[in-house]
Amino acid sequence: MGEYIAILIGSSLISNVVLSQFLGLCPFLGVSKKTETATGMGVAVIFVITISSFVTGVIYKFLLLPLGISYLQTIVFILIIAALVQFVEMFLKKYVVSLYNSLGVYLPLITTNCAVLGVALTNVQKDYSIGKGVANGFATAVGFTISIILLAGLREKMEYNNIPKPLQGMPHVLLTAGLMAIAFCGFSGISF
Repeated sequence: MGEYIAILIGSSLISNVVLSQFLGLCPFLGVSKKTETATGMGVAVIFVITISSFVTGVIYKFLLLPLGISYLQTIVFILIIAALVQFVEMFLKKYVVSLYNSLGVYLPLITTNCAVLGVALTNVQKDYSIGKGVANGFATAVGFTISIILLAGLREKMEYNNIPKPLQGMPHVLLTAGLMAIAFCGFSGISF
């Protein structure tokens, strides 16, 4: 149980996929204008990463390894992720049209979100069991969601501030993200 708690805290806060590993920056920067949209993206990413962690773990342990074709892991993982994203996209298009429209082009980009593939490959690299891999995937996605919602909230607050012209737009967003990354480094502690 202690290992699972360590994975949950470590993957969501200490090794935050966006702010310390710099994976998944495209949707992080593109969808973080409004907290509602950021929350929707976060939930979609939680679903995709958690389910893909389970499916890729099962396929890797029970198909790729026994057949000796583990070198195909990246291709297989990308196909699994693409199928899951298509499922999420179809679901949102049918049942949550407003969120589907607000996510726009960033929803299909979950397929190419390197954070999703990064989790699947990390689970293999660290030789996690299927359960630990799912915990790692869920925690990583929660970390992504925390960071994107925080940035969206900050962007909403800064929208009405008097920002110097050269820093308006993406420069102040990147500065804010950089300061968030520094703050998240505090979760790892200080070592000498």
